[in-house]
Amino acid sequence: MEKLNIREDVKKRLLNGDYSCSKEYTLSIISGKWKIVILYHLGHEGAYHFNELMRLLPKITHRILTKQLRELEEDGVIYRYNETINHRKYTFYVLTSIGESLIPIIDAMYDWGEQRIDALKLTPKYNISDD
Repeated sequence: MEKLNIREDVKKRLLNGDYSCSKEYTLSIISGKWKIVILYHLGHEGAYHFNELMRLLPKITHRILTKQLRELEEDGVIYRYNETINHRKYTFYVLTSIGESLIPIIDAMYDWGEQRIDALKLTPKYNISDD
């Protein structure tokens, strides 16, 4: 059985005029375990190069980070550029204006989650960006 790719499904339905829900579209752009965390850090801390993101998110695999960065770039949420520093080439990722427009939504999700965790008196075992 083929795994359903929600992002691709929503994009296909949009292009075919079979579009019904802007919330579904927004979720398809940011869906993925790591996308919101990546966007949060790019939005609050600025550009990161690939290896910095790998260190920032120690539980992510190289393949998944590559896939999620490619999807975010394809959707116009981030862009990448190359820079040479001390004779080494680095690829940096930074938010586009579309990506920047998502930050208030991501911040609201973060705030809601913090309030809900506090209300439930939960203590997470780890933070995604903990080393």
